[in-house]
Parts: sequence; structure tokens; C-alpha cells
Amino acid sequence: MSKTKRKGNGVGQLLIPLIAILLLVVFNLIRDPSFFSIGTTVNNAGTTVLSGNLISIINGASELAILAMGMTLVTAACGGQDISVGAGAAIAGSVFVRVLKSGSSITGLTVLLAFLACCVVSMLFSSFNGTLVAVFGIQPMIATLILYTCGRSIAYWINGGATPTVSSGIISSIGSFIPNVPIPTPIFIVVIMAILLNLAFRFTNLSLYTQSVGINQAASRLNGINPTFIKMLSFIILGICVSVAGTIGVCRLSLINHETLLLDVEMDAILAVAIGGNSLGGGRFRISGSVLGAYIIQMLTTTLYAMKVPSTDVKAYKAVVIILLVVMGSPVVKKKVSGLIARRRAGSAGSEGKEAA
Repeated sequence: MSKTKRKGNGVGQLLIPLIAILLLVVFNLIRDPSFFSIGTTVNNAGTTVLSGNLISIINGASELAILAMGMTLVTAACGGQDISVGAGAAIAGSVFVRVLKSGSSITGLTVLLAFLACCVVSMLFSSFNGTLVAVFGIQPMIATLILYTCGRSIAYWINGGATPTVSSGIISSIGSFIPNVPIPTPIFIVVIMAILLNLAFRFTNLSLYTQSVGINQAASRLNGINPTFIKMLSFIILGICVSVAGTIGVCRLSLINHETLLLDVEMDAILAVAIGGNSLGGGRFRISGSVLGAYIIQMLTTTLYAMKVPSTDVKAYKAVVIILLVVMGSPVVKKKVSGLIARRRAGSAGSEGKEAA
């Protein structure tokens, strides 16, 4: 019974994002039947690769999907959101480039060391945010406002205000396509991150402990769970996600621009969590819902550009649609819809009983 109920709750949580994707798909198919067509093209490296709006959507949402995974854990454990992930990604990207430029040439080992360095730095900054939240009890959005304000300035200092390029075959492969592989590399990175998180949930109690702390911190402490550790761990995992997203962003352009790298991605990451059916107040969560939310945001953006909407107006149109999606998935609307369904079922059951009598 409990397994069936748990499965039903999971499907219900994904109902809103699935309906949103369905509506966007139907709308685009009516507007332009060729919107989701997939073709092939030859890139600058001479590799035949997949192309089309669908590939652009899945590829373009990679950084957002990865950030949404980490944001989901922080939201579930702390009941708040980290608004410094964009600034953190700029710092991670700057460290990545700084290490690459410190060597005489860019090799596989250099790239690995640069990535590890930016992971360490990103986790340190995330630990700072986590300490403010978990140890000092500061509300997450206020605690992370510090790094949100000064993070890009720190990224600026790391490379002395320059925007150095890091062109190489390895960097291009990470940001675009591996030679003779037609699928963009960032898509594989999203899959790898999702698999790693699922393995962590499957072989540890991380998911259960995170939800317990988010639902009732005092009760979880009485059951032997350390809320401070769980909150810190959620921020550290988000730090890893931030470093991965920052690395992808740098590799896409083969340079670091601290002012524009993943600019305004914080709000999209929070919206992806909300659209995915997760409670922004903490508790139960579903990573797959947040990933779907990221793809919904990217599909909406691509749809608006395909409709020739000016770039200055895209955010306004996105805001209207996202407000509708968030309101539809709000607890108040869910409660009223559930009550309406329950009354109809009760009414139909009563009429059947009268007919039987």
C-alpha cells in the first residue's frame, strides 16, 4: 500500500511539468509542424552532428538543469534558495581558466586539475553559504545575498579583470561536440550528474534525511539526524553543481566573461524547482521534476525566439507563462482541485448507491 501511495504522489508531483511540456509541444506543432524536426549538419571541426530546435533545447538547458538539481537539495533541506549560483559559477569559471592559463599548454591532465580546482573553490564558497544558514540560522536567500552581490567582483579579480581565451580541442569537446559524436557533450554531462545523484539516493539515506530535515528539523534531530550536517552537505553538493555548470559555460565560449557567464540563472534555477512540483518551503522533493522544469523554461525561451519575439520582451512573456504554471502547481490550487475531485467521486458513489437500492 505504501509503495503504491508513494508512486502515486510522485506522479502527482510531476503532473504540472508534464502538462506544461505537453502544452508547449502541442502549441509548437500547431504553430510550426517542423519545430521539433531533427537534422544533421557538419560543424567547424568537420563532424556530422545533430541539429534542430529539440537538440538546441536539450543542449541549451544543460547548465540550468545541473544547477536545478543542486538547488532542489538546498530547497528541500533548508526551506530556502541560493541566489548566488550564477556568481558562484563565474568564480568557478574564472578559477578554471586561471589554472588552464598557468600551464604552458592545455592537456587532458591540465583540464582535470583545473576542474578539480574550481570544484574545491566552489565548494568552499558554498560551505560559507551553508555555514551562515546551518550554523547561524540565517534565511538562505539573505545568507546567499552576500555572494550574489560580490561574487562577480571576486571572479573579476581572479583573472585581473581580463577575459582570457582558452581555445583547445579538449575545451571545444567539452563545450560542444566530441569528435565523431553527433550529440552535444553537455547533454552527456547532465545525464552523468543525474546518475551520480540517483546512485547517492539509492545507496545512502541522503534523500530521506534531506526530506526529514526540511519537513521537521526538531523531529529529525530527535531521530538521530544532524540537521546542520545535512544542510551543509546540500550546499556542498550545490557547489559541485555550480562548478560543473561554470565549466560548461566557459567551454562553450572558450573564454571567461565574469559579467555575463550564466547571468540571471539564479531565478531560472529557482523557477525550475518550483515548476517541477517541489515545495519551496522544504521537505519532499523530486530531482526529475526540477530537471523537467529546466527544460520547460528552455523550451519556452526557444519558442518565443522562434516566434520572432524581441529579446527585450522575452523575459516579460516568460514571466507571464511561469506565473500561470507556478499558480497551477500551488498548494492552494492543488487543495481545491483535490477537494473538487473528491466531492465528485463522493457524489457519483452516492448516486450509484441509490440506483442499487
